[in-house]
Amino acid sequence: MDCIFCKIIKGEIPSYKIYEDEVVFAFLDINPDSVGHTLIIPKEHFKDLTSIDMKTLTHILDVAKSLKLRLEEKLNCDGLTLIQNNGLIQEVKHFHLHLKPYYKNKKDKSIEEVYELLK
Repeated sequence: MDCIFCKIIKGEIPSYKIYEDEVVFAFLDINPDSVGHTLIIPKEHFKDLTSIDMKTLTHILDVAKSLKLRLEEKLNCDGLTLIQNNGLIQEVKHFHLHLKPYYKNKKDKSIEEVYELLK
C-alpha cells in the first residue's frame, strides 16, 4: 500500500508528532490552513468514515477533545473546527480528522515554532 499516512506512522516519512498512543497518531499538518492545524489518524488503515469501527472513532474523538484543550492553552486560539472529509474531497484515502484552530487576529508562526509550543 502506498499510503502517505501509513508511512508517517511507520516513521518512513518524518512528521511533527504531537501525540501518539496504541490506536492513533496526531501530528501537525505540513501545509497548515491555520497555526496549529493538526491531523489525528488511526494507526490501522481505514479508508473513510464508512470503514472505521466505532471503538476507534470514539477514541479519535476522545483524543480530539484532549488536543483541543492543549491547542487552546498553548496557542491561545479563539475557536476550533473539526473536519473529516470523504470521497472526492478526501485528499489522502486514510481516515483522518483535522483540528483547525481559529484566531480572531491572524497569527503567523512557523510549523517548527508551533511544534516547540506543543511538545
